[in-house]
Amino acid sequence: MTQTTMQTALITGASSGIGLTFAEQLAEQHTNLVLVARSEDKLQALAQRLAQNHGIKTWVLPYDLTETDAGAQVAKTVDEWGLTIDLLVNNAGFGEYGSFSDRPRERHLNMVQLNIAALVDLTYQFLPRMRAKRSGAIVNVSSIAGFQPMPYLATYAASKAFVLSFSEALWAEVQDDNVRVVALCPGPTETSFFEEANFPDSMGDSMKSSLADPEEIVRDALKAIESNTPTVVSGGFLNQVIVNISRFLPRPVLVSAVEKQFRPPSSST
Repeated sequence: MTQTTMQTALITGASSGIGLTFAEQLAEQHTNLVLVARSEDKLQALAQRLAQNHGIKTWVLPYDLTETDAGAQVAKTVDEWGLTIDLLVNNAGFGEYGSFSDRPRERHLNMVQLNIAALVDLTYQFLPRMRAKRSGAIVNVSSIAGFQPMPYLATYAASKAFVLSFSEALWAEVQDDNVRVVALCPGPTETSFFEEANFPDSMGDSMKSSLADPEEIVRDALKAIESNTPTVVSGGFLNQVIVNISRFLPRPVLVSAVEKQFRPPSSST
């Protein structure tokens, strides 16, 4: 992103967590921002603050990306504004903790829609334009959860495995087009993920003892863009161990161990 002309980034899930941190760090680099999330009030306040503090231009898109065809609507609005997107950050997503069949059907389907379908659609909307102008970058936020099956986070982990595979494949496809694709794979991070995923307080509290700083996660992603690295596992050495352990353990052994670790407290024996 070290260009002489001012760039424009589109960030989904921009009102909090990693998306908010992307917005702040990119604003510091004098990147104009299109901010997408459901909460219009939060987005407006963020857009105003970043524009005033950094002298950038900001646009707000209060879309619910779980709605069918939301990605195409985002692209249509961007076109109507006459904007060119140089960096797409597909950050919006959520998880849901618990036994698959015990959680609401709508949560699973909305998770697939947001974590996978909206990400694919937005990538489809903007990647061809980047290839045509032979510049641009896409960051797709995956997770260390995407490296192995995760009982009690089954849909979430599977969705992040899709993002990881999808992003790495695109990275290889666009090498000759001067476009960069990064799969960002953080571990537990200081965001509202655990609350929104309905983790039990006791389990969430134990995982919060070593949360990564979102600023570190975003710095790693921006460095990966510069170095054209397809996958970045961020958040410390333990996360590197977690994503590589499947190379050494049989899959039934691994998934059984994960099941015991994440088993709901009421189900413990």
